[in-house]
Amino acid sequence: MTYTPQLRELMKKVEETRPSRVGVNYPRMTQDERRDVLEKFHPDYIVDGFRELKVGVNKGSRLTNEMADVFEAWSRLRGVDLDLSAEPDYDVDVLIIGGGGAGASAALVAHEAGADVLIATKLRFGDANTVMAQGGIQAADKENDTPAIHYLDVMGGGRLENVPELARALVMDAPLVIKWLEDLGTMFDKKEDGTMVTIHGGGTSRKRMHAARDYTGAEIMRTLRDEVYNKDITVVEFSPAVEVLLDEEGRAAGAVLYNLETEEYQIARAKTVIIATGGSGRLHYRGFPTSNHYGATADGLVMGYRAGAETIYADSIQYHPTGGAYPPQLLGLLVTEKTRGLGATPLNINGEQFVYHLETRDVASSAVIRECEERGLGVPLPTGMTAVWLDSPILELVHGEGTIERQLPAMLRQFLRFGVDIRKEPMLIYPTLHYQNGGLLINENGMTAVENLYVAGEAAGGIHGTNRLMGNSLLDIIVFGRRAGFDAAARIKDIKTPKKLSLEHVEKYHKELEETGAADDRLGPVLLPHYTHR
Repeated sequence: MTYTPQLRELMKKVEETRPSRVGVNYPRMTQDERRDVLEKFHPDYIVDGFRELKVGVNKGSRLTNEMADVFEAWSRLRGVDLDLSAEPDYDVDVLIIGGGGAGASAALVAHEAGADVLIATKLRFGDANTVMAQGGIQAADKENDTPAIHYLDVMGGGRLENVPELARALVMDAPLVIKWLEDLGTMFDKKEDGTMVTIHGGGTSRKRMHAARDYTGAEIMRTLRDEVYNKDITVVEFSPAVEVLLDEEGRAAGAVLYNLETEEYQIARAKTVIIATGGSGRLHYRGFPTSNHYGATADGLVMGYRAGAETIYADSIQYHPTGGAYPPQLLGLLVTEKTRGLGATPLNINGEQFVYHLETRDVASSAVIRECEERGLGVPLPTGMTAVWLDSPILELVHGEGTIERQLPAMLRQFLRFGVDIRKEPMLIYPTLHYQNGGLLINENGMTAVENLYVAGEAAGGIHGTNRLMGNSLLDIIVFGRRAGFDAAARIKDIKTPKKLSLEHVEKYHKELEETGAADDRLGPVLLPHYTHR
């Protein structure tokens, strides 16, 4: 579906103003302006989208209504008779729940340390937000940059609400992570002399974004997945975990898996457990579209919380400012921030830029929503929603013909499938649900308050504060995946095989639900989104 005649008529204003915008930077917002646009338009500040949680270790804390629904739900094991004293279906040193970049990184490091590792994943190995990450991965490995400068950017982008120790671990490990990935075979963009190509991202003070064209996450996941298979690490697909198992002393000791094909429950016993289940965009907070993969339904958060892990900033969600808005087949599709990093500018119906193109994601998203809702300067779409333009053809003027083909090949082909050539036509965009800023609180090694229970990747909280900068997600899944894998493997020599597996924590949670009447008839984790009900 190409742009309609009406949209092509509106597009003329973008083309008219383009020459005057080449080489001109729109001014950044002041701190007061940033605060104002966030408080008025960012969904995290819209009070009626949240409620207080009635159960668990963070009872009384604020969650989005949709996340509170899955937290305040009966276990899928309610009424299921499981014999936890029987010989388990799997008995390993380290159980990793989730098959994305964090889980794969943890598996490789734990395996290298001598642990017997099992990866249990909901869908296919690699079906994760990792493969959908496009723009790049940050690391301070150039002469004009240092981890200390990277740290200041991370803290500033996170509104100074990051856990400092976690932010420090993130930036200190970053150069090592780039080298590790390259040694494994990841093909980052390089100049002819072999120097890594790096660009800016929103909120960065240095060019430290390493990329593989605009399919960086897919390239990293390809590398990690191949290496896991090469090491003969056991992977069980289509088998999501539905509950974490504890031992008689309250330590993590495995999980109950659910085979989606046979609809049978299986027991995986382990000395340590790593939750790497990713985010929650498929809960569609406040009805927003999402860039997330099909399985991103907050499963790890629900299981970890029921087991006793604390949350931090679980109410903070990142809305990426440039989600596809039209054609409708692209609704919610992530338009990589690399597009803006190269210089593409957001424009209203009059072809006017209304926000600095590399503002942080929270501010840029809020500005787009303001332009559409308060100022009435959005572009009306045939679908009934409004959007703004992202002027991608300007990249061909700034950097030369062929730039988009070289730097954004995946983005180019995504839009070409539906008749839009982003080399000649601007994109139509609107914020899309992109990232779970908060999650389960971890320490520097990825462990939660529950002994032997680790979290790595998007299900973890505290690293990014309440707003993540571009390129720090692919970094965080590798940094904390590796750290969790290393620490989990190091602990196994001091852990005897659990004598007794238990779901008493789930029974206790059910009692709280009964006392508060919070659960209704909901079951959690959700596992798969319910689009038939939307």
